[in-house]
Amino acid sequence: MEMETSVTYEPKRNSEIRVFESSDEISTDLAEYISQVSEISVKERGFFAIALSGGPLVNFLGKLCEAPYNKTLDWSKWYIFWSDERAVAKNHVESNYKLTKEGFLSKVPILNGHVYSINDNATVEDAATDYEFVIRQLVKVRTIGVSESNDCPKFDLILLNMGSDGHVASLFPNHPALELKDDWVTYITDSPQTPPERITFTLPVINSASNIAILATGDDKAKAVHLAISDSTEGPETPASLPARMVQPTDGKLVWFLDKAAASSLEGKNDASFEHHEY
Repeated sequence: MEMETSVTYEPKRNSEIRVFESSDEISTDLAEYISQVSEISVKERGFFAIALSGGPLVNFLGKLCEAPYNKTLDWSKWYIFWSDERAVAKNHVESNYKLTKEGFLSKVPILNGHVYSINDNATVEDAATDYEFVIRQLVKVRTIGVSESNDCPKFDLILLNMGSDGHVASLFPNHPALELKDDWVTYITDSPQTPPERITFTLPVINSASNIAILATGDDKAKAVHLAISDSTEGPETPASLPARMVQPTDGKLVWFLDKAAASSLEGKNDASFEHHEY
């Protein structure tokens, strides 16, 4: 997918890094990126299956709620999922669903029947099992695509926020959940961040997506961004299982959306590698 503002630095196969001066510029480019992916997906498949995550990500979706996107996108073809969720009630302050509903879904005409939230009335184990079952049914009818490399679902787009520890979705460094190969959705009860019980996509599902975007902003993300993106795999600081580094699309494309602070360690190492976005 060609973007007028694409960057030149490509540290890994099928990946791209975009660095921005401000959060507003990230929101502007992210909206155009999502718009293009959705239009291509609807044209090619008749559906747009997108998985969201928690954290500050929803705050960057605001431009999609405004002109021209709120009028031009084919919202009736959008299907919403979550790459992870906290095992709390939907009206709980820590619910990713609540955050997304208030900040995005309530402002765009996506059909309620196309919003697939995680069951908040079940145990965390049952909720993970239920969510995987729902996804399997939608893969059968191709509302969600299927990977040509494996039998995993092939979401059109998975949007991830990276934590300062390098976690994505609810996959945390050195956690056994990173090793799962056959499960599509799993659960954890020992998250290092509250709340401890969470449901999450596994790495095979994330890596099977057609498009993956990882958002990281702020100085506290700089070290993790460097460790996740750097070509160097040697040295005592490079963790064996940094989740963000393990996001490596099987057949799709990965795009990083960074502000200058989060990209600062990369820039210090290779200033000539970036084409900054300035509006």
